[in-house]
Amino acid sequence: MDPSIQPFRISVADSRLETLKVKLSQATFPDDVPMSNGWEFGPPLSDLKRLVSYWKDGFDWRVQESNINQLPHFTTAISVEGFGDLKIHFVHKTSNRKDSIPLLFCHGWPGSFLEVTKILPLLTDPEDNDGPSFHVVAPSLPNFGFSDAATKPGFGIAQYAECLHKLMLKLGYEKYVTQGGDWGYAITRIIGAQYPEHCIASHLNYIRADPPTIKQPLLYLQYLLPRSKTEKAGLARTEWFMKQGLGYNIEQTTRPATIGAALADSPLALLSWIYEKLHDWTDAYPWTDNEILTWVSLYWLSTAGPAASARIYYEAQNTVPYPRHDKRMLQYNPHVKLGLSYFPKDLLVFPPCYGRTLGPVVFEKVHTEGGHFAAYEKPHLLVADLRAMFGQGGGAEDIASRWKRTATNK
Repeated sequence: MDPSIQPFRISVADSRLETLKVKLSQATFPDDVPMSNGWEFGPPLSDLKRLVSYWKDGFDWRVQESNINQLPHFTTAISVEGFGDLKIHFVHKTSNRKDSIPLLFCHGWPGSFLEVTKILPLLTDPEDNDGPSFHVVAPSLPNFGFSDAATKPGFGIAQYAECLHKLMLKLGYEKYVTQGGDWGYAITRIIGAQYPEHCIASHLNYIRADPPTIKQPLLYLQYLLPRSKTEKAGLARTEWFMKQGLGYNIEQTTRPATIGAALADSPLALLSWIYEKLHDWTDAYPWTDNEILTWVSLYWLSTAGPAASARIYYEAQNTVPYPRHDKRMLQYNPHVKLGLSYFPKDLLVFPPCYGRTLGPVVFEKVHTEGGHFAAYEKPHLLVADLRAMFGQGGGAEDIASRWKRTATNK
């Protein structure tokens, strides 16, 4: 192993935990009015009061920290052009099987590397030894978790892609596949655009795509067909998100420092900002208070601080030479095989003909349950999709066969 890759253990300073408790004890809540406790206006006040009280007096970060440290954590320096070396934190779990496929798992906002925890053992040590297994790399993105922040403007999606690609190369994975949702969709799509000779397949559980045009006649005909009941429900969910759920996005895209000041100073503000998404973006997932507070604490206790994560929205829109969410992610990429998994309570749920405009789709699954955080909400479904995509008879079976041949030759 490269000597610059070092084992890592999360060990938050006592002083930071003490400061958190002080701030929680000084939390000022809004007045309790008739609309305070329904989700129509945002997180119910009663929920926030309960969570703050438990965060202050019952929640034990050290227990969660110890549990998270059971994962194989590492850090290493990655040089990103124009930004120098950034210390990147990542989970790297290898399978005992030599024919395993290297897989880069990329989280989004308000997620983290924690999203990989449930699928990690299912991918690296599957019960079915006849199907594919994976070596999994799950980084904390720059500006998130225990990775460094980019401290000057211009760190856009292309830079995130460069950083994660270089991490995979440093780990010895000259060729690899990717899995992502949310910002993981954007970043892994750009990895495929920038490094198609290395990234040979991608699986997505969040599919942002334009509708087919007349230039894609077969897909365009599919687009013109009457919508199924499932497709109508997906478009209704998309319309709900665009009309009622996009406020956070507009704020973080235009003025991330404004909301960043609140998130950096107030754990109550951070809790409210993230808890809303955990509720609205899932398919009635039964969040425990410990789960909620672990997700939120990871932002509060992150290396870069909670404000840094909001900047990805601004940079994705404004960084040159690829501004406005880097249109390459929406362009057809013939070089990277695609697997697409649709979950009904995701944010954008377009008809499958949209997703087919992105590249050669070799796997496609429309689920009847699950939301935005598929790896965490429905780990068995997501893993089943990945193993079907790369398994016997799957559209990417040849990729798994390549690793089997390599392992045999070794």
